[in-house]
Amino acid sequence: MAAGSGGGDGRPASKNAADSGFLGLRPTSVDPALRRRRRGPRNKKRGWRRLAQEPLALEVDQFLEDVGLQERTSGGLVSEAPDEKLFFVDTGPKEKDLKKRTKGRKTSLLLRKPLRVDLILENTSKIPAPKNILAHQVPNAKKLKRKEQLWERLAKQGELPREVRRAQARLLNPPVAKAKPGPQDTVERPFYDLWAPNNPLDRPLVGQDTFFLEQTKKKGVKRPLRLHTKPSRVPAVEVTPAGASYNPTFEDHQTLLLAAHEVELQRQKEAEKLERQLALPTAEQAATKESVFQEMCEGLLEESDGEGELSDSLGEGPEVGGDGASSLPGRPATTEKKTEQQRRREKAAQTLRVQQAALRAARLRQQELFRLRGIKAQVARRLAELARRREQRRVQQLAEADKPRRLGRLRYQAPDIDVQLSSELSDSLRTLKPEGSILRDRFKSFQRRNMIEPRERAKFKRKYKVKLVEKRAFREIQ
Repeated sequence: MAAGSGGGDGRPASKNAADSGFLGLRPTSVDPALRRRRRGPRNKKRGWRRLAQEPLALEVDQFLEDVGLQERTSGGLVSEAPDEKLFFVDTGPKEKDLKKRTKGRKTSLLLRKPLRVDLILENTSKIPAPKNILAHQVPNAKKLKRKEQLWERLAKQGELPREVRRAQARLLNPPVAKAKPGPQDTVERPFYDLWAPNNPLDRPLVGQDTFFLEQTKKKGVKRPLRLHTKPSRVPAVEVTPAGASYNPTFEDHQTLLLAAHEVELQRQKEAEKLERQLALPTAEQAATKESVFQEMCEGLLEESDGEGELSDSLGEGPEVGGDGASSLPGRPATTEKKTEQQRRREKAAQTLRVQQAALRAARLRQQELFRLRGIKAQVARRLAELARRREQRRVQQLAEADKPRRLGRLRYQAPDIDVQLSSELSDSLRTLKPEGSILRDRFKSFQRRNMIEPRERAKFKRKYKVKLVEKRAFREIQ
């Protein structure tokens, strides 16, 4: 017993014996070197794993597994089971088994013996299944119990629940089954126009107040005339070209390809135009110092010449006038007071001018009589011009009636033409490659018929800056 872990007397081994490195003879003995406690944090997952690998934890797990196995196989611990359950007395073969079995008895025994598949599927665990508490609970059990107690007290007084009284009434007076109308009844019933003003449904409403009928929802509000007109003459479902069918003719397919080719050419021209407008200038077109200086000096020489001429004219002014102070632009010229005679002459001249203007207007009106034919021709030309413009506007409106209107800030963009190349055409519906989308086609149809405005997909813009944080547990593992 020198190699034993604790000796024969059951006393605990000393520290020197535990550190000797020898294994004990017990089945639960573990290497003493593993009994040393490993230090480290226990609140991390790494600490949990280390604790699970320690000898004490291994012993606890092994013990719990052994207890669970005994409970499943024997229904409890073997050490606590009585002897009658563990052992039995073999008294040899029974007398009834020694008797010769007949064919009928063999058949009955085979029928009573369970099949192997049934034995495999049987539950061999001795632990009873846990009781499902929720299966035995009844919603509102207390309320229903109080209700039953109430009706028991009322039943003693001679009162019955409402459901029972209704059932008794139905038994006394059973409902009469409604007869279904036959075909002859439908034929004999007179027909009438549902939208006519004199239909039989509106007869009870005749003679009542219109406002009262509208407020009580018995009569609908009159729809405005603009709601009866369609916003566009474009059909709701447009027929695709013949070249878009699954087995088109050569001419129809080439026509559709030509239309798609023209659309792509127009799109390419617009892209090239945008590139030319946004392209940087070449070395020949780049601005130099001389060109920049010339652009900055544009108009300066002409302005200086004008200022010189103005100064010359200002310098010559005093010599011509003889009075330098009176020729300055900032000072107003001194005026003398008019005499009475001058005022009478000016008033007479003004009156004469008014009289002459009146005579001239009368003479012109008299001359207009002789221009009546020319005026009629001028009015006719004006009316013809107005009629021509009116017809032009009508033709333009008819031409733009099929085009989508500008309902919002975006313009209508026609969808791409669904076309397949000659190499992509299939000769069977089974191998046909689908083109386009029904949902997108209906959405574009609504936009083209002016039912909704052209829209674009909303752009997602994050209002806050994304902050990346590394969790502490993950950082510890690394």
